[in-house]
Amino acid sequence: MSQLLLGNNLRKLRFENGEMSQLELANTVGVTRLTIHSIETGKFNPSVLLALKIAKFFNKPLEEVFYLYEKK
Repeated sequence: MSQLLLGNNLRKLRFENGEMSQLELANTVGVTRLTIHSIETGKFNPSVLLALKIAKFFNKPLEEVFYLYEKK
């Protein structure tokens, strides 16, 4: 049985944005560094509001920041 999971490109986008730290991104979108770390590692799925804030910060469509993938 397969399962749909939420993946993301946060680490890639941070490094494309001047090697931004997790803390810098967290402060910008109003969460903790641990929240950003947990999202990046797939341990936490962001709320829709947070996902949209992150996408807006990077000036990217939501689908370029977050995506679904299938785990078998």
